[in-house]
Amino acid sequence: MRRSTPTPNRCAKLTDVDVLTEMPIRIAAVLFMVNGLGFGLFTVPVARYLLEHRELPRMFGFPLFGGGFFETFGIERFAVLLVAFLLVSILEVVAGGLLWNGERSGGILALALLPFGAVFWLGFALPLPPLSALLRTALIVLNWTALRP
Repeated sequence: MRRSTPTPNRCAKLTDVDVLTEMPIRIAAVLFMVNGLGFGLFTVPVARYLLEHRELPRMFGFPLFGGGFFETFGIERFAVLLVAFLLVSILEVVAGGLLWNGERSGGILALALLPFGAVFWLGFALPLPPLSALLRTALIVLNWTALRP
């Protein structure tokens, strides 16, 4: 009796890759999605509150998205910048989804978004995204070969 050997899947998904290669990319993907959703979901309500009340809403005594140099631009421009940040946040979620599926295009998008995100992190004085960006960028670059072209 002849034994059949499994044929390799030419279009292997990231889930078929060994765990040591898969896990760092998945962690980067989750960081992108958490960052994009965590900040993106608040941009429109904060912009609306700002335009209605002429001040930023506060959480635990701190102004949301406040403290950075964007505050010097005036209320209307600040609200527009919040909406622009929403677009970057949406693209971060897209990059996270592509990375989760092992797509190299997700890595390219992730790296391309870095300078745009940095402007907003500085402009809104957001302390956590730069730390997350450092980690997720390192995870992507160090595991680049795990991504499918």
